[in-house]
Amino acid sequence: MSFRLPLSCKSQESSDGSQEEEGKADNVDEDMDVFEIPGKNSSPDKLKRWRKATLALNASRRFRYTLDLNRAKDEEQGGDVSKFRAGARAIRAAQLFKEALARAKERTEALARVKERGLTSEGFGINPSKLVSLIQEQNIELLQEYHGVEGIAKLLDTGLEKGIKDDPEEFKKRKKAFGANTYPKRAGKSFLVFLWEASQDKTLIILMICATLSLIMGMVTEGPQNGWYDGASIAFAVILVIFVTAISDYRQSLQFQSLSDEKSNIQVQVIRGGRRQKVSIFTLVVGDMALLNIGDQVPADGVLVTGHSLRIDESSMTGESEPVRKDSKRPFLLGGCKVEDGYGVMLVTGVGTNTEWGQVMATLSQDIAEETPLQVRLNGVATFIGKIGLTVAAIVFIMLFIRYFVQDFKKSDKPLAVVKRIVGIFSVAVTIVVVAVPEGLPLAVTLTLAYSMKKMMADQCLIRRLPACETMGSITTICTDKTGTLTMNQMTVVKAFVAGELRDGDDFSSFPDNVKSLILHGIAHNSSGSVFKSKEGAWEVSGSPTEKAILSWGLKIGMDYEALRSKVNVLHVEAFNSVKKRAGVAIKLETGEVYVHWKGAAEIILEMCDRWVDVDGTEGPLDERKALEFKNVIAGMAASSLRCVALAYRKLDPAEVPVSEEERATWNMPETNLVLNTIVGIKDPCRPGVREAVATCQVAGIKVRMVTGDNLLTAKAIAQECAILTPDGVALEGKTFRNLSDHERLLTARRLEVMARSSPTDKLLLVRTLKELHELVSVTGDGTNDAPALHEADIGLAMGIAGTEVAKESADVIILDDNFASVVKLVRWGRAVYANIQKFIQFQLTVNIVALSINFIAACRSENVPLNAVQLLWVNIIMDTLGALALATEPPTDELMKRPPVNRYDPLITNVMWRNIIGQAAYQITVLLILYFRGPDVLRLKGNPARINAYNNTIIFNAFVFCQLFNEINSRKPDKLNIFEGILQNRMFCAVLFVTTILQVMIVEFLKRFFKTTRLSWRYWLVCLGIGFTSLIFGLLIKLIPVPQKPLFRMKSKQHGKHKRHSKKHSHGDSLISEESTV
Repeated sequence: MSFRLPLSCKSQESSDGSQEEEGKADNVDEDMDVFEIPGKNSSPDKLKRWRKATLALNASRRFRYTLDLNRAKDEEQGGDVSKFRAGARAIRAAQLFKEALARAKERTEALARVKERGLTSEGFGINPSKLVSLIQEQNIELLQEYHGVEGIAKLLDTGLEKGIKDDPEEFKKRKKAFGANTYPKRAGKSFLVFLWEASQDKTLIILMICATLSLIMGMVTEGPQNGWYDGASIAFAVILVIFVTAISDYRQSLQFQSLSDEKSNIQVQVIRGGRRQKVSIFTLVVGDMALLNIGDQVPADGVLVTGHSLRIDESSMTGESEPVRKDSKRPFLLGGCKVEDGYGVMLVTGVGTNTEWGQVMATLSQDIAEETPLQVRLNGVATFIGKIGLTVAAIVFIMLFIRYFVQDFKKSDKPLAVVKRIVGIFSVAVTIVVVAVPEGLPLAVTLTLAYSMKKMMADQCLIRRLPACETMGSITTICTDKTGTLTMNQMTVVKAFVAGELRDGDDFSSFPDNVKSLILHGIAHNSSGSVFKSKEGAWEVSGSPTEKAILSWGLKIGMDYEALRSKVNVLHVEAFNSVKKRAGVAIKLETGEVYVHWKGAAEIILEMCDRWVDVDGTEGPLDERKALEFKNVIAGMAASSLRCVALAYRKLDPAEVPVSEEERATWNMPETNLVLNTIVGIKDPCRPGVREAVATCQVAGIKVRMVTGDNLLTAKAIAQECAILTPDGVALEGKTFRNLSDHERLLTARRLEVMARSSPTDKLLLVRTLKELHELVSVTGDGTNDAPALHEADIGLAMGIAGTEVAKESADVIILDDNFASVVKLVRWGRAVYANIQKFIQFQLTVNIVALSINFIAACRSENVPLNAVQLLWVNIIMDTLGALALATEPPTDELMKRPPVNRYDPLITNVMWRNIIGQAAYQITVLLILYFRGPDVLRLKGNPARINAYNNTIIFNAFVFCQLFNEINSRKPDKLNIFEGILQNRMFCAVLFVTTILQVMIVEFLKRFFKTTRLSWRYWLVCLGIGFTSLIFGLLIKLIPVPQKPLFRMKSKQHGKHKRHSKKHSHGDSLISEESTV
């Protein structure tokens, strides 16, 4: 049995033919690989095989947090959403013709009522049903009957410029009239369901049957007064196990449900009271003016007010694979769809279950269940141990059964007494199975994940996929964005090269009027941001950080935003994206003149220009000498860590502009022969603490690489400031990396620390290259085009503030504050998950070995086993639920970040753990067997044989429990001598120890009839405590024994062999890196 842990071994699934190769590999894997799955996109066959190979006493509980393969298959074939949509549309299509005339008549009458009475719905001029019908039918004629978007806005009492009133009472009124943007959710499982599932354990069912038989026969043979104790005690212990298990599982379920709710809480930009603001999607109301940008999810049903180059991916609702262009002739927007390109403003007309998306979501359950690699590996360990336990239980039963019939059968003269004794023997054997099969071992993963994810939320990390928690602990490289992650995303213009002069950002003197006018038009119109004047008279700027910086600079140099916007007709807009790295707008002035304004990366805009504006406002030729001067200006700004953005323009002949809106939608604005107007240098300071966070990663063996769309010089300056770029590191542009040969790319990737001017394709290529080098890659991203890289990486990290919904849906984790320091915290938690599970494994295996050994050896000697069925069930609670609560909830420590990443090929049970397990088990077994064989003599017990035996067995049971309590403390620090470090900070651990101790005292002193114990004097309590405490000292002495570095127990699988061969191949190539100095 192999105990290696493949925390993430995702292959090149996205490369050509890779999925077919993976499927073939799955079919020929050896048995030892059954319990190995990749961190992402595991094949259904692999998932089925590990489940089939698992020994589970309670399958419904063991496989609760695993992927629903039937549902996954259904989603691949179209999914629940498609089925619902197809059914709904079929019904609607059947009714359309039948109801056409009736609707036309009803519509006429409704419009007449609107005119006569004015208001029809809680003070509004239109009913929700009419709005729903308008969107579902997408009837442009009906919209025109309401006098277009303006008419609908008037009926909804909404201003197309300022939106609805920003007043809580206004929101309440609209929710009452049109409903809230929520949908009824399927109720989660109740506590009773978890109670029922916990009771499905086959061994517990058998024990309940045994308890019932024992109860009946005991009352018949010994009388009702005394005969009910044996059966009732077993039944009570079983019920206690069921309740404790159900409570633990129910708490986990609530935590996962809370996570699911948080994932669906999307932030939406709206205009309320003339101000742009972000609100929760759940607070959206009918009449809101919602803003749409690339990568956003359409938050509700509505109609387009204004938009530029807006294309919507409606495949999730209509099945159309091609994006749909939205304009005045196609203004209807469906909630749940994604913005593919462009931007716009929509008027919300339907929310919640009044939208098709809301109806669909109301029928679906939000399920985050998915098995993790660690969970699957632990199922393998549990199966292996369980088989041993089953064997021991069978041997114990056979030995006790034979001994009873050989020695004691003749002494019993009542048949019921014989049956009762056989039932008792069978109960002991079944209870050994309960203890031996560590059901709680795989489930400890979900417990620690549930605990960790709640804590990670406080550290600004929202987990979207469960495997991401543990996989993050083995990450070897982080490819991070610059803007907003390493920097503060608070940009200001600090330098400007205008009319041939370089000046500070706040130097507004001597701007030629014609130059200033062109600059202001370029800033005001070629922007997806906006400017609003508050009641106090201050300007409030919204938009992306770059847009805000440039708009704020425009205000400083005298821009009247509202006046400029009102006097110009926008003809066409080309929105910015990370591939083109520029944005453009065509405008028509009041004078009839037409201009094209472009804005974007300075060196890219410079290549599009053949003229420039001189100091006197005249246009001059942009020859090679002048171009070199501008390049030097850009280089100087970039070397000062400034982002360089250029503004350029071109005057057009009005005849060059298409007349119709349809033609303009596909028109390519001129991108050549531009006039360079301005180059601005934007400062975005590094985040406080980012340098220390990068240093922490380097100490932890994690390589940090910066991947940015900025200028190479700017990227290098920021990278040096953040301590990412080292003297031996490589910094290059994306196109350079892209054009390398495969061999050169592999060699370069090892030393690559900065990639500038990178496109999303370059980022994806870098991820694939690093994975070829067997790196475990984490990638940050915020744009729609980052989705492929986020999906390809072992861990995709989307930004919570700057990230689009498309990026977030492709990611495994959302960094809520966009801060690189939070990424480092996520790594700490990932390592803590793995470390905590190892602690729990060490503790549980020790309990398993000792309990099985004691009862097995005792059964070989006589029919008197020291640990009876009820006591073993109590031990099972300590071992499974309480042990997991204590050890699986240890918070991360700084010590974790001083170790190398967890190697996915390392054994799950390390040499250090084997040393501790074997040493502790040897001590406990030795001491307890001495008590079993020589206890009455050593302890000088007096009385009749029955009393001495009861006293001795109680001491053994009590000492055994205290050994586990002290060994729990030992297991906190498997490789450290100071086991008490930070113990008081873990309140859960202290609470478990306290509660377990109190319950043990109650069991021995007050529940002796149920647990078959006897009261102990203070002297023997001290003996039991002394034995337990000595295990603590013995554990410290064991840690002084050195262990070899090479794993003692490892069976190599084919993947491990492939990894070693691949590593040798590339390590041989390392010597060529120095020779490839031109790379």
